[in-house]
Amino acid sequence: MKISITVKPNARKEGVEKCADGSYRVLVRAAPVEGKANEAVVETLADYFSVPKSAVLIVKGARGRKKLVEIR
Repeated sequence: MKISITVKPNARKEGVEKCADGSYRVLVRAAPVEGKANEAVVETLADYFSVPKSAVLIVKGARGRKKLVEIR
């Protein structure tokens, strides 16, 4: 399954919110430095969808806030 997400780095709390248009908003505490926020996004989505971290793959947008993520 592929989903569209928007990342909010440096958030006060971590979590996933589903938007009205079917996309997701992922809040992570990590700063967008050296891939730390991307790692936190993968961990947060893995917890939310109850899958291992290896099943979450960032397909597009590794360097931006808007990403396309595949969950196997």
